[in-house]
Amino acid sequence: MENQPSSSSCCGGSAASKPNEPRRGFLAKMAAVVLGLVAIAVPGAVGLITALNPFRQKGAGGQFFRVTTLDVLPEDGTPQRFPIISDRRDAWTLFPDEPIGFVYLRRVKPDEVKALNVICPHAGCFIGYDAKANGFLCPCHVAHFDLDGRRTDEHSHSPRDMDTLDDVEIRNGNEVWVRFENFKNGTADKIAEV
Repeated sequence: MENQPSSSSCCGGSAASKPNEPRRGFLAKMAAVVLGLVAIAVPGAVGLITALNPFRQKGAGGQFFRVTTLDVLPEDGTPQRFPIISDRRDAWTLFPDEPIGFVYLRRVKPDEVKALNVICPHAGCFIGYDAKANGFLCPCHVAHFDLDGRRTDEHSHSPRDMDTLDDVEIRNGNEVWVRFENFKNGTADKIAEV
């Protein structure tokens, strides 16, 4: 009878609770792993969304904006600088009615207006109007431009003429609308930024 199993090791007593303990331990470990993955995934997803946010946003470039009225522009063709006002969104924050750029407008005929972007094509500085020279001047590297935005110095630092904004419309008989765009700096080619 020595070979007979004892009753304590068979189906009763303390042996019945031992198979449940490993299962409970496994479930606790799995719950910890799942919660740990969630704790890592949530900030990771937020970080990824934030990093990719500039690619999701639509720029305001290429849209028409009401800039001013004809009666504000001098008839003698003197350029006037105007802001381009738009709603700007940064991630989840809306900034209403903010300047997103500037243009020079010049009345060349009673009902025709020419527009130039104020950003210098060389390094992105703001170009100013020089009334004494009757032209434009970039103060950063002393690049000179005529009233039509063409470089006047053959050795100019600017790789191209000032960027013209070719789509200018007169709407409702008096309103000046411009299709505004910014262009890449430092290149000889006029390439619109997206």
